[in-house]
Amino acid sequence: MKEKRSQGSRQKVQKKAAVRASITFPLALYSNLEEIAQEKKVSLAWVVRDASERYVAERSAEVPRPGKG
Repeated sequence: MKEKRSQGSRQKVQKKAAVRASITFPLALYSNLEEIAQEKKVSLAWVVRDASERYVAERSAEVPRPGKG
């Protein structure tokens, strides 16, 4: 007789939509990003995503919104 697996193990894990991008960095910038990743013990991709999210948030706060201001 086969063992029944729990229903949870059959369900696919839902992931957030994502896009893979290929980016070219100047060597000095890439080296700095790698160093940051090593210091934080995270991946280079994490560092780039974190920096991008911060940049977008900062920019959004600076951009005047229509009808406000």
